[in-house]
Formats: sequence, C-alpha cells, structure tokens
Amino acid sequence: MAETYGRVAVTDAAAQLLRELTGQHGPLMFHQSGGCCDGSAPMCFPVGMFLTGPSDVKLGDLEVGLEAPIEVFISSAQFEYWKYTHITIDVVPGRGAGFSVEGPTGKRFIIRSRMLTDAELEHFGLAPASGAGTPA
Repeated sequence: MAETYGRVAVTDAAAQLLRELTGQHGPLMFHQSGGCCDGSAPMCFPVGMFLTGPSDVKLGDLEVGLEAPIEVFISSAQFEYWKYTHITIDVVPGRGAGFSVEGPTGKRFIIRSRMLTDAELEHFGLAPASGAGTPA
C-alpha cells in the first residue's frame, strides 16, 4: 500500500467537537490567518460565512466521521511560515476567538505542529536538491 501524506490532521477530541458543531451549524471549514506556532487558534466557520480567495492555500481535508470532510485553509502569507510544518487541530478548555463557532462551548481549537519528515518534504517538493551546497 502506498504511503499517503497530508499537511493537516485532527485529534479525536477535536473531531468529536466538530461533529457536534456541524449538527448545530451545518458544514464547517477552518481558516488559519494568524499565528506562527503551536497554540495558534484556527478559526472555524460555517461553510459560506468566510469566503476564501486566490490568496488562500488549501492545506487539506479533515475526515471526522461526517458525510463530507472539513476543509482547512491558510492565508498564503501564513503558509510561508508553516509550509515545512504538519499541523494537527486539537481542542482545549478555553474561550474560542472572534467569530469561531466553538466560542460558546467553553472550548477552543488550537494548532499543534511538528516539522515535516524527510519523506513528507520530498512528497511536497520541499526537500533540498541532492548535493546542494557541495562543491562541484
């Protein structure tokens, strides 16, 4: 079986909350427009409430046990900070930011991250060229 690579994942706790919130608000999506590290807060919106455009990058889809996956986007400027990083969306106690749908639940979504592995870097075209930096 071939290895599959993704830039974004979700914890079981966040997936459970997303299923509950989808029942209340309909289909959801995420957008990460600020923050540079672990603990940043991705915003979760009902589909259509936040419009993505050409300056947004789709990181991937979250399979959380719903009919359709939840899409995750990031602004292209933020993507430059995060492109070597795998992002996992988690949930912790606290108040959600701004208009993010989890705000009233007493929980908030956060980003947990790790550097991409060598295999992931290669898959996403981010691995350094072999022999780079060696004299000819």
